[in-house]
Amino acid sequence: MVRTSVLADALKTMSNAEKKGKRQVLLRPSSKVLVKFLQVMQKHGYIGDFEIVDDHRSGKIVVELNGRLNKCCMLPRHAVDLSEIEKWVINVLPSRQFGYVVLTTSLGIMDHEEARRRHTGGIVLGFFY
Repeated sequence: MVRTSVLADALKTMSNAEKKGKRQVLLRPSSKVLVKFLQVMQKHGYIGDFEIVDDHRSGKIVVELNGRLNKCCMLPRHAVDLSEIEKWVINVLPSRQFGYVVLTTSLGIMDHEEARRRHTGGIVLGFFY
């Protein structure tokens, strides 16, 4: 099987482990984008701590799951303006009260609420709730 996206594989692995009730999951390979995505998830309390294991190859990440994650998925990368962010939030998330769309912007990788506060658009990476 060809690995087309490191981020998509990692998010699917986390989602499957969460459905099975696992307490931790091993993600490999590692990438900078994946680490930033996990930091956004950790900031909002959807995952616990994570540890980056350097094996002198592609790297591994061990993530502690806390049972709060319902779904996390990568979306096709699509450029969005500040005005289009709300359309993505409505289409992707089940409710306005919970869940986040993650964007990569010129100011870094952040969730849709922070992008709105900083008045910047970007490229949609994925979502979690």
